[in-house]
Amino acid sequence: MASGLGAPLLLAVWAALEVAGFLEVEMAGKTQVVFLNDDVTIYCKIPGSPLLDSSIMGVMWFRKIQGSAMEARLFEYYGDHQAAFRPGASVPLELLERGDASLRLPAIQLREAGEYRCEVVVTPQKAEGVIQVEVVASPAGKVTLDQAPTKENRYVRVVCKSAGFYPESINVTWEKWTQKAPQHLQISEGIFTGPPVKNEDGTFNVTSYLMLKSPVEADGAIYQCVVGHISLHTSQRFSLPAIETAESATGNVFGNNFYSILVATAVIGLIF
Repeated sequence: MASGLGAPLLLAVWAALEVAGFLEVEMAGKTQVVFLNDDVTIYCKIPGSPLLDSSIMGVMWFRKIQGSAMEARLFEYYGDHQAAFRPGASVPLELLERGDASLRLPAIQLREAGEYRCEVVVTPQKAEGVIQVEVVASPAGKVTLDQAPTKENRYVRVVCKSAGFYPESINVTWEKWTQKAPQHLQISEGIFTGPPVKNEDGTFNVTSYLMLKSPVEADGAIYQCVVGHISLHTSQRFSLPAIETAESATGNVFGNNFYSILVATAVIGLIF
């Protein structure tokens, strides 16, 4: 804890200073996107600063409380005092002396999204910066055969599941590829995509179904579920290998009129 008059005096100077003069801070733009459960660094730097004297420096970090004008204090350092009000919050002293007041937060959560404010003092100057932090989570997906084709039931239902994503908005489409039509063709019929379902941790799951109407549609085709989400730089593509009939597959080891059941595998690719 602070001793003597050093810390109170620095706090009094801090409160009285104007945001003016040569001192300024730079944030990572207006918005910084981070991923759920990651250890993150929220940037706040003094541009072009030489080696600084930590004894005349201070840094405080705040997060605006959602739905309120009030702020929650996350971290503070001044003089010989430092305190983390959010567990694990830190600003390494050796970096602060080089002008880096960035805030480290381990395992960030969805509830911690919002506006962050960084205040830096290098006596007798003070500067501050704000940034909006968005927390996202990428979907984990797979494609499976929910209903395998048989002699009696010549329909196939393909299932695409995407789980653990945030925010809620997501785009799921289906595409088809065959040797006769090597380009990806978007499918518009036989599709049902349910609404996103919220998990206990605040993330969402969604399931999309593709019903193939006849053996002709299934024969030799590769079907892909394409998932687009704000957390992804490019869309995810999850593929189901070609579905062949026993009659059309020469030398089929099953040697009967049932369809061969192929194992679904998930492949992440790129679309432009």
